Order: sequence, then C-alpha cells, then structure tokens
Amino acid sequence: QVQLVESGGGLVQPGGSLRLSCAASGFAFSSSAMSWFRQAPGKEREFVAGITWSSAIRNYADSVKGRFTISRDNARDTVYLQMNSLKPEDTAIYYCAAGPWVETAQAPYNYWGQGTQVTVSS
Repeated sequence: QVQLVESGGGLVQPGGSLRLSCAASGFAFSSSAMSWFRQAPGKEREFVAGITWSSAIRNYADSVKGRFTISRDNARDTVYLQMNSLKPEDTAIYYCAAGPWVETAQAPYNYWGQGTQVTVSS
C-alpha cells in the first residue's frame, strides 16, 4: 500500500521558518523523483520544489527560490522542505508527490500525500 504522509505544518509568523517532512512507503522511493506542491484557498495547485532520486537536480518555483530548500534521505524514505523567511502568501496546503521525474505539472506524479496546512500570519 502506497503512502505519503506529510507533517510539520502549522501556524508561523511572517519571517519565521518551518520544516515539512514527507514519509514514504509502499513504492521505490529511492528511485523516484519527489516534489512539493501547494494549494492556497481559491487557487490552483502549484509546483513548489522538486528533487531527483539522487538529489543531483533540485528545481524551485521562482516565488520560493532562495527561501525554501528541498532535500531527501533515501535511507529514511523521507523528503523534506525547509521553508525560511515565510510570507503570508506562502499560506497553503502543502502536498508531496512522487513520480518518474521532476516536473512542474501534476500529471506525471503517480502518488500524492494528503497534505499539511501551513499558515503564515501575525
């Protein structure tokens, strides 16, 4: 049974930091590309960051470059998203996804988590 379980979301003040985790099971995590997407209220789901199976390539949305860092631990079947200098516009549900390659579109991803809420507010 495939599972992607996100954790680490919460309420944080502008300028603060959060670290999201996504624990995977039931599929070949170490050979899968992993990405984070987010969906804000009333908006479409959008790509945030992606990492190849070897961590050799990491892609970021322009809106998060320099503030967010994606990483993975293949020994723990876990992918992370370190989020610094958070802004109110980062408020969204954050989802992790697994697929054959890093892609900003949703279609190539085979598996999705249920999401974790991130709220940036004073």
